[in-house]
Amino acid sequence: MTNEERSLTAAVRGLARGCALGELVDLWQPVTWLALDERIRSGTDHGIERPDPRRLAASRRPAAPPGLPDGPAPAEAELALALCDADGHLREAALAHAARLPAVLPLVAVRTTDWVPAVRARAWEVLSAALPAADERTLAATVPVILRLRDRKRGGMAAGMLQELLRAAPPASLTALLRNPDRRTRRIALGLAVERGLLSPAELAHLAAHDEDVAVRSRAADAALAAGVPDETLPLLLGARSGAVRSAGVTALRGAGRAAEAEPYLFDRSGLVRACARWVLRQDGRDPLPLYRAACADPATVPDRAPLGLAECGDRKTDAAVLWELTGHDRAAVRACAVMGLRVLEVADIARLLPLLDDPAPGVVREAARALLPWADRLPEAELLRRAGADRPAHVRKRVRRLLDALGSTAYEETARQLVEDAEPGPVPVPRARVRRWFRWNRPLRPGR
Repeated sequence: MTNEERSLTAAVRGLARGCALGELVDLWQPVTWLALDERIRSGTDHGIERPDPRRLAASRRPAAPPGLPDGPAPAEAELALALCDADGHLREAALAHAARLPAVLPLVAVRTTDWVPAVRARAWEVLSAALPAADERTLAATVPVILRLRDRKRGGMAAGMLQELLRAAPPASLTALLRNPDRRTRRIALGLAVERGLLSPAELAHLAAHDEDVAVRSRAADAALAAGVPDETLPLLLGARSGAVRSAGVTALRGAGRAAEAEPYLFDRSGLVRACARWVLRQDGRDPLPLYRAACADPATVPDRAPLGLAECGDRKTDAAVLWELTGHDRAAVRACAVMGLRVLEVADIARLLPLLDDPAPGVVREAARALLPWADRLPEAELLRRAGADRPAHVRKRVRRLLDALGSTAYEETARQLVEDAEPGPVPVPRARVRRWFRWNRPLRPGR
């Protein structure tokens, strides 16, 4: 039994003991509600007492209008179990009580895709009446479930109703969904908030700079730039962690008449940002290539990614010599970017690249191996095997074994044997299938075979 299955079993048993839903499951994850419904209906949790149908009998009238039945309402735990019960009559009866307990509204949403038509109809009535009046907490738990149900056969109706509801929802309720853990919820909330003009340019830029979802960041950045207030938006966009958002900010510098401010982004860690910075400068009448060459000319002040930027817009004949010189720089980041630049320029000097596999910095060795990979069939096996030994650092063995694998010779089988004898095999990812193959080829035959 997996950890997820154990958690679901514990949640079902907790409901049977009368515990509240918030004490048992993560209310903000839609998959939790769907999995809980499936687990209860499957009936795999033996020993769980089912809800008493007599307590819900007052609402077992399929044609009854929506509303609350007479008599005391069941507790939250009992109602949750009834809404997910395998008996369709019990699920339908439970729905009449659900409007009294907003905590179970996500399960009502699940019932709108029920296979029993009477249950679907009753769930739709309850959901369409309760959702418009729901508070922010209830919406935060229910909206992600409805959006996830769009993938089901009968889930489109509730999703369409939700779209119209959110278009007319109070601004505070809609913008609160922008903090929801579910990315689908944040996406639809942002789209409607932009459509309704509920967010300022600074708020949009803040979302673009800090949200974890790529689609949200992109939409928020576009909306922030469309607002046309560079003094509020550009600093946030240019300082974002996402390269795509920073690139949008760099591109917007030209429209704001501030193209000169793109120069520092020639050395950004993101290739997209560097390309946008070069475009902005060219549109302003400045060639970025001399700027890269000047930055790489002084080893004492060269930015880390200047060698890579130089390769991206330079040429092999003129600039390769500078990159080779920077492979011996004191800073590992500069050395790694210099090797990356040589790969971009397609420099294939195997004799000079091989010694870089001995660099103490893992990043430099990684880039050297990438540069050598297209020429793996020309690499000397003896040199690679010497670096694949247990006496070499783990980051060197890791990259060299990948080169041996690409070499496609018996040399890789030798490294598979070494892996078994290696005192530190963990950081060296040799494919298990390769190791098993080596043992099949080299194991001694059993007696009689």
